Amino acid sequence: MAVSTKKIGKTKQNSSLWWMYLPALLFVVFFIVYPFLNGIRISFTNWNGFSQTFDYIGFRQYIRMFTDPDTWTVVRNTLIYGIGSTIFQNILGLAYALLLNQSIHFKALTRTIVYLPVIISPLIMGYIWYFFFSYQGGALNDVLIALGLERINVLGNIDINIWIIVFVNTFQFVGIAMIIYLAGLQSVSRDFYEAAEIDGASSFQKFKNITFPLLMPSITINMVINIIGGLKLFDVIISLTGGGPGNSSQSMSTFMYDLYFAREDAGYAATQGVLMMIIILILSLSALIYFRRKEVEA
Repeated sequence: MAVSTKKIGKTKQNSSLWWMYLPALLFVVFFIVYPFLNGIRISFTNWNGFSQTFDYIGFRQYIRMFTDPDTWTVVRNTLIYGIGSTIFQNILGLAYALLLNQSIHFKALTRTIVYLPVIISPLIMGYIWYFFFSYQGGALNDVLIALGLERINVLGNIDINIWIIVFVNTFQFVGIAMIIYLAGLQSVSRDFYEAAEIDGASSFQKFKNITFPLLMPSITINMVINIIGGLKLFDVIISLTGGGPGNSSQSMSTFMYDLYFAREDAGYAATQGVLMMIIILILSLSALIYFRRKEVEA
């Protein structure tokens, strides 16, 4: 009888927990799952984004997408933003974390300075750097003129502007990578390093054989977060280049925005959104699976 009472009590407890999950589940369904499924539906139409009527046109938008040269330009740019930002943020974030994990002066102040850009709106951060790189009146060109040199139009140069965007995105969000790596470093026991010092291991050997393997969970988190964030980059591009000149610095996010609001081509914008979702899903899941395996091997 007592066992049955315990089982009933446990069942009631589990039921109450499910009721607590319900608000979050409803939020996900209404604001994520439904818009996502509706976006897929719209990708099979010629909707302009504003009219009350539209026609289903089958796979014509997908055929158009794969034959559109702009698609491959924005996909290339998106991959550069995602992968480039991920590499730089993780290298610099780990370097900062290793430095600030040491006993140095002004450690707390340095952490604050590195993390400070994270709390600024990406749109505002883009405008701050726009006033630095701007061709007319930008701080960079003012310095060059003062030194007797010619102005340079870095934001209008199609070979440079995408890397400027990667730099600004890295500058703003490297603080997140740093904090995650710091948390990982502080969880590593000093006993491992003391044992390695007794064995005569060098600093590089300690990093290679102790620090790096034990940081794999932090690396996994940073890689996945940075890839997703970089692949859906939007605000910084809008404020720095507006996606120009032409479509040379457009990401898939800004291209969809332009298709929907400027060109009134919502059906095609939804099709681009489906492709963007597939790219983010493939890259983020691949990174997660790969680095999870590395955690086990470490």
